[in-house]
Amino acid sequence: MKSMPRAGVVDSTTATVLLTVAVWGSAFAAVRVGLTGYSPESLALLRFLTASLVLAGYAVVKRMPMPRLGDLPGLVGLGFVGLTASNLLVNAGEQSTPAGSASLIVASAPIFTLVLARLFLKERVPRSAWLGVGACFAGVVLICLKPGTGLQLAPGSLLLLLGAVTSAVYSVGQKVFLSRYSPMQVAAFAFWFGTLFLLIFTPDLLHQMPQARLPATWAALYLGVVPGALGYLGWGIIFSRMPASRAGSFLFLVPLFAILIAWLFLGEQPGFQSLVGGVLVLLGTALIQR
Repeated sequence: MKSMPRAGVVDSTTATVLLTVAVWGSAFAAVRVGLTGYSPESLALLRFLTASLVLAGYAVVKRMPMPRLGDLPGLVGLGFVGLTASNLLVNAGEQSTPAGSASLIVASAPIFTLVLARLFLKERVPRSAWLGVGACFAGVVLICLKPGTGLQLAPGSLLLLLGAVTSAVYSVGQKVFLSRYSPMQVAAFAFWFGTLFLLIFTPDLLHQMPQARLPATWAALYLGVVPGALGYLGWGIIFSRMPASRAGSFLFLVPLFAILIAWLFLGEQPGFQSLVGGVLVLLGTALIQR
């Protein structure tokens, strides 16, 4: 009798993982479409405004309590680093990087998540996981390098790597607040505070919106509702059910969906070097999960 709830939790967690990585994988193609009509800053603002309104509607209907006064500085910092800075960096990096390759670079976030979880959350990390980190890092390096240029980084790769770092900070940072708030609350607070920092780009957004093509605007709205509000909610649920070092490694699965979607909808075919790097990333993920 006691094993049935446990099986239900496992099944729901697996479904949440698959859904979250799938919608986050679709975000890279949507960003590429959104950038055809908006600057990286305006796209991030429109995306965050959309997600914030969706989460605000939920908060009103459910009468969601507001955060404690003492938690405000940490939640503000979480929103700025994990959403404002992360999205601006990824949007800017994708201007010169194909969606599939960008997803693989950003998927290096679990490497930094694992290190931060070990340093700040004191989570035990077995040796096999560190071997997985090494394999993933080697794969990411292959993906970041431009073919035929030696150790020269491709344009936008450094910005995308910095975006991965800020994403890892958010993932580990939210673990602290998930002990006091629900995943929906953490996602809502992070989006609301993250949006405040982007309001300085409101004049640019108002100038670009009337001139933007409809697909770019639809892509921005999609980014706010699906990979935004729903994706970050799913991410919070995953982190509330397992250690950060293990949960973070699921981000390595995002490129599988990102490359497939970019190939189907944008016609972007991954190169051989990126494929080899992707195989290393997947092997590393398997080691981390073990």
